[in-house]
Amino acid sequence: MRALLTSSGIRNRSIHDALVDLLGKPVAESRALIVPTALHPFPGGAEMAWRTVTGQGSAPLAGLGWKSLGLLELTALPHIAEAAWVPAVREADALLFCGGDPLFLSAWMRRSGLTALLPSLRPEAVYVGVSAGSIAATTTFVETFDDPPSADDEPLKSEPAVFTTPDGDLSRLLVTGRGAGLVGFGVIPHFEHEHHLDASPANAAIWASHIPAPTYAIDDETAIKVVDDTVEIVSEGRWKLFTQP
Repeated sequence: MRALLTSSGIRNRSIHDALVDLLGKPVAESRALIVPTALHPFPGGAEMAWRTVTGQGSAPLAGLGWKSLGLLELTALPHIAEAAWVPAVREADALLFCGGDPLFLSAWMRRSGLTALLPSLRPEAVYVGVSAGSIAATTTFVETFDDPPSADDEPLKSEPAVFTTPDGDLSRLLVTGRGAGLVGFGVIPHFEHEHHLDASPANAAIWASHIPAPTYAIDDETAIKVVDDTVEIVSEGRWKLFTQP
């Protein structure tokens, strides 16, 4: 399975062209399923999910002019027969994973059976991630939280961390999680974003030091394109690769 991992969706022409190249055909000829699951743990998640799946969200994803677009809600899948949803996943040209809570998303990817299914999908199928959706494609990831995550979300480890902001130090929980393992590197989205201060260059280095793999910090104008073992950065913005010493 191929992958296009973004921070904030299909934001520019370079990322759009990379998506078309991975699909091997125009978006208008491609079938997609969108996964809004990661949005649900947040206040207002229901509205955010609606805006995202109707193409009104801030991260361009659903409203790209797909030939067909279906909704795949992972929390529902354990309660329905596989025959009702697995064929749709196998037939899709692209699976679109929204942003939100990567710990919640990755846990439900496993519980629903989707993580186990992904390696058997067609080689030309494309995993498209936005923020948490991109993080969940990795093997091991970290994310910052204000409150301890639920044990049901399957955190591997939680530990305090101090991040530097213009207003002073910020204490957060740095939570380690287990992703789908589609790629062999880490992802830190929203690099240098004014509203994501824990992804500043200095703070991203703290994140990356907890990930046992090379880690890409990408801004909202950057994507990571993956075909087999080939990794290509597609960017009209800023990014940085952190490697373990």
